[in-house]
Amino acid sequence: MANFTKKAIRESFVKLLMEKPLSQITVKDIVTDCGVNRNTFYYYFEDIPKLVEDMVMEDAEDLIRSYPTVEKIEDCLMEVVETALSKKKAVFHIYNSINREIYEQYLWKVCDYVIDSYVTMVLNGRRVSDSDLEVIKKYLSSVGFGIISGWLRNGMDDDIRSTLVRICEIKKGMVEQMISRCEESVR
Repeated sequence: MANFTKKAIRESFVKLLMEKPLSQITVKDIVTDCGVNRNTFYYYFEDIPKLVEDMVMEDAEDLIRSYPTVEKIEDCLMEVVETALSKKKAVFHIYNSINREIYEQYLWKVCDYVIDSYVTMVLNGRRVSDSDLEVIKKYLSSVGFGIISGWLRNGMDDDIRSTLVRICEIKKGMVEQMISRCEESVR
């Protein structure tokens, strides 16, 4: 029953986010929509920002679970885009609210996981110093985060899918080259 109630609260919140900006949604709106009382809301969530955080972090965990290994960065980043597009107005309202940082934490978490998994797969036993490995991961995570947050900042209007595919085509082999250069400095 508890998971059902928590899920109902979240679904009502997303429904409301699809209709209006986050700043215009109250706890009263959420509980009225899902048919629970205020105490039930506060049993699960401290406030609306905690509800936002719970939602976006659970989405991040779901995405990470669905990709136990990462062979292609674009597959995971495309999944982030598809998830955002499936709730476009809701994501747009969160991103353009005082709670933007919560959504950005979600993006960083996913980007860091994707890059860490991908670089580990590409590394495949090759020797690179920890500091060089960290530089590579930071660079790639920042690129992924920057592309997606730029798309969000610009209203999610352009065709991000083709942009992601093209960027991945252009940078193909770059990670391997970076690792090779770092390998040479370890020898």
